[in-house]
Amino acid sequence: MKIYVGNLSFDVTEDEITAEFGTYGKVESVAIPSDKFNGRPRGFAFVEMASKSEAEAAIAGLNGKTLRERTIVVNESRPRADNRGGGSYGDRRSGDYGSGGYGGGRGGRSGGGRQQRY
Repeated sequence: MKIYVGNLSFDVTEDEITAEFGTYGKVESVAIPSDKFNGRPRGFAFVEMASKSEAEAAIAGLNGKTLRERTIVVNESRPRADNRGGGSYGDRRSGDYGSGGYGGGRGGRSGGGRQQRY
């Protein structure tokens, strides 16, 4: 079972997390995602435990505990809702807001006024 651990210190290590969770059962894996631009940890981690009962015990025992002077949040990991959006700002495509201005893809003009008809 996968567990989310939030509000982590940027200095916490995988070994420290493994040690904390190891008191509740077998830790399968620990992942601390890092920022893709600066390489620093993002302040959260995912812990995978061998059984659901061990994971539930770890959640109950560690949620709200202080680790490296930070109160950590521990709960069951939920699948991420894919709300990152693709394309142009949330998949709005050409942004046509009625009158043809404001960045809409109408006739190659870039905003302002109504489109003239000939």
